[in-house]
Amino acid sequence: MKLFPNTVNGVVRALEDIFDNNHYADKVIERVLKSNPKWGARDRAFIAESVYEIVRWKRLIEHLSPGKDYYQWFGTYWVQQGRALPDWKEFKGIDAQAIARKKEKISSRALLQSIPDWLDEMGQQQLGDNWADELTALNQVAEVVLRVNTLKTGRSKLREQLEALDIGSQPAKGYPDALILQQRKNVFRTPLFKEGLFEVQDASSQLVARALDAEPGMRVIDACAGAGGKSLHLAALMENKGRILSMDTEAWKLKNTKLRARRAGVSIIETRLIEGSKTIKRLQESADRLLLDVPCSGLGVLRRNPDTKWKVSPESIASVREVQRNILAQYPSMLKPGGLLVYATCSILPAENNEQVQAFLQSPAGVAFELLEENQVLAQESGFDGFYIAKLRKRE
Repeated sequence: MKLFPNTVNGVVRALEDIFDNNHYADKVIERVLKSNPKWGARDRAFIAESVYEIVRWKRLIEHLSPGKDYYQWFGTYWVQQGRALPDWKEFKGIDAQAIARKKEKISSRALLQSIPDWLDEMGQQQLGDNWADELTALNQVAEVVLRVNTLKTGRSKLREQLEALDIGSQPAKGYPDALILQQRKNVFRTPLFKEGLFEVQDASSQLVARALDAEPGMRVIDACAGAGGKSLHLAALMENKGRILSMDTEAWKLKNTKLRARRAGVSIIETRLIEGSKTIKRLQESADRLLLDVPCSGLGVLRRNPDTKWKVSPESIASVREVQRNILAQYPSMLKPGGLLVYATCSILPAENNEQVQAFLQSPAGVAFELLEENQVLAQESGFDGFYIAKLRKRE
């Protein structure tokens, strides 16, 4: 594959923004691609893939690279793919054989798997024998998974419609609304997306709304709704009948929820900003179902957000665990007696998952609840993101 100065420069500029300015990789890539509308599909794919892979393998590449600048990082990444570099001054000193010899001498798992030492230690401590395989799985490139909007179409029909646009897909076994793309494509530009026939949502994430057992006509609260992906899935499962209250502490996320609901043909979602404990108290015992998809470390979704491992820290995990505890102490009061609560994270750490649920059940707020089932989804077993889902019932 031939390299071109303008697209390699696009990769370098993106890396500068991610690592020097501490911006999120997905937003940076979006900005870089928007600033160069003349780039074709191949160029755009090259930039996105190169940036994500260099971010994913940052620590290893930095160790192997003969130079410190991002052109040297790119060159080191490129030769590791078995590809030849052009004779550019930016790639001076990069020797594929020397890099291979240096890599052979590495014995550190954290360095080989390109994660911080503290994360390797924490993962080993909390997951034990499962950690090594999970780490390998989390370093794989995530597949693109669609969730069919069953309010507007069916899975077989959408598959045919995608095929007509030369986008191949296959059903995900065990996930009724999921289609896996056979190749990465920018599906957001398709008329099918603009018509609201699907959302991009990992298969593991699609398990969360289903766990609530929400039925048409129910009153459901999605209390950590974010941009509303799971609220939209709930609306489809409820056949757009009933009421969903999508809540969050950040107004800009809820604005996104409204836009997405309009596109999906969903009319039962109402958004509400959480301005403090009074917002929660006003809704006491008002919901048949309560979803707590709480803030977390995000360590289960490293395949699609590899920059998370460079942003997260032991301190940030301790902080987010405190947020989780506070949510569990306050928000379950919104659930009616006999109602179901689902606590979910996109983390693989027991400290954010089962341990939080067990602590809740022994707390004053949790004594009214019983744990019905829990599901720790590991990437190594599912082939999708790491997730935790616990279903609890409030006693009558």
